[in-house]
Amino acid sequence: MRKIGITSASFAFLCTVACTSQPTSVSRPTVNAATPPQAANPPAALPPSATGGFDGAQAFEHVRKLVEIGPRPPGSDGIHRAQTYIISQLRSFGCPVEEHDFHGSTPLGDVAMKNIVAKIPGTGSGIVLYTTHFDTVRLPNFVGADDGGSGTGTMLELARIFCARKTKSALSTWIVFFDGEEAQGEWTDRNSVQWSDADSTFGSREMAASMALSGDLKRVKAMILADMIGPSNLKIKRDKNSTPWLIDLIWATAKQLGYENILVNESTTVSGDDHLSFIRRGVPACDLIDDEVETTYWHTPDDTLEKVDPRSLAIVGHVFIETLPALEKKFH
Repeated sequence: MRKIGITSASFAFLCTVACTSQPTSVSRPTVNAATPPQAANPPAALPPSATGGFDGAQAFEHVRKLVEIGPRPPGSDGIHRAQTYIISQLRSFGCPVEEHDFHGSTPLGDVAMKNIVAKIPGTGSGIVLYTTHFDTVRLPNFVGADDGGSGTGTMLELARIFCARKTKSALSTWIVFFDGEEAQGEWTDRNSVQWSDADSTFGSREMAASMALSGDLKRVKAMILADMIGPSNLKIKRDKNSTPWLIDLIWATAKQLGYENILVNESTTVSGDDHLSFIRRGVPACDLIDDEVETTYWHTPDDTLEKVDPRSLAIVGHVFIETLPALEKKFH
């Protein structure tokens, strides 16, 4: 996750940049993981019976598995293990899985990356994208429980539910795990991280460009991004860079479910995140993110498992489940 709000170094750069594919890759340095702290007794999640079947405890277990892997920057052994875990879980759910391999031209050289997509077909031509990133910023001992983990755990649990449904929805649902979201560089601490649109969001830019070439992009009705949704005191504000009608629809859904104190009626500005790769190409998109963690554990070794609350994952997952029929009704 990048800088948020008007303090972002990338705020002025809302240009359209596509990932550059390269024919070869180079060896990548790997950050060694320290043994991550474990949350012995995580808070209790809301029961699946109260969240449309979404199991916040299971989403949390996915986060735990990712944290146990350690740092997961692009091109590293850690991210290869994370890719294997995500793909194996999706296949165990019966999801149709695609692996989209590409190369990002970064300040560190040519880096092999991989987007992972679970495609659940619908009865119509429209597509809804539920998305997150699974890489972590390249910092020593950074395990990204919230930043990189919470969204991934939530999307895996969402995939379990959607892939098990016997009745097809009107909209095809693609659940997407982006590689290369974080700014690429050999950073020493969070103050050293230099963010720019050309050196980040590689996975989302690659996918948006590929879908534009294939013609699938014009079928996308909405792109919904989850990034840093784990805090126990979760507070998600309306992003001014997101598509207004989509924000209104999701926030109305959350209010109907009783979560108006989680998805709050306050505004923020998120610059440099994966949703902008689609907004720049005319696709309605939004970002669900708790921007208040920027002043706490964000981009530090303190982003560990105890920063993630299964209840928060369950709430966001519940909102996502109920957002799909709201979108179907809108585009029926």
